[in-house]
Amino acid sequence: MIAHLRGRLLSKTPQTAVVEAAGVGYEVTISIPTFTALPAEGNEVALLVYTHVREDALALFGFTTATEKRLFEKLLSISGIGPKLAITVLSGLPPERLIAAIHGQDHATLTRIPGVGKKTAERIVLELKDKLKELAPTTTAGVATPVSEDVLSALVNLGYPRATAQKGVEDAIARTPEAGGDFETLFRAAMAAMQ
Repeated sequence: MIAHLRGRLLSKTPQTAVVEAAGVGYEVTISIPTFTALPAEGNEVALLVYTHVREDALALFGFTTATEKRLFEKLLSISGIGPKLAITVLSGLPPERLIAAIHGQDHATLTRIPGVGKKTAERIVLELKDKLKELAPTTTAGVATPVSEDVLSALVNLGYPRATAQKGVEDAIARTPEAGGDFETLFRAAMAAMQ
């Protein structure tokens, strides 16, 4: 089982990278976020690897972050999602946005990913919303969700000082984390937190 690969990056495309390690070139399937994080060809690279074994194939999937690899493995645990669709999902949204969409039960954002229909989006949310606690983004850590950014912008447009509005949004999410995925719920909770 290959779990880590370090070597010279021979080539890269948005879908694959070829890494030479000990004279052997390994073709690794990658996501768009991993592609953008890779160095220029010819440089040394290190990838976390998931080895997928089937009767007729052995495929390597590479990631530059542990969060992305864990998300990939969680996606594979869902019935009907194979490695190719899991990589497509990771290419469709950066990890923090994907986690926020799952926690916020934001099916609309998930269905914008090519290959993810309504039923698949519902299955992803249903099966993963309680399994991603350790990966959950928080606005206090500086990772804002799209919904919290929209609420913050709306509060600032209403005349609240940005720092006050930010604190209101953070307090609302801290009190009721499930509110973070719905604009109206989070907006009301933030307004209440600022009273």
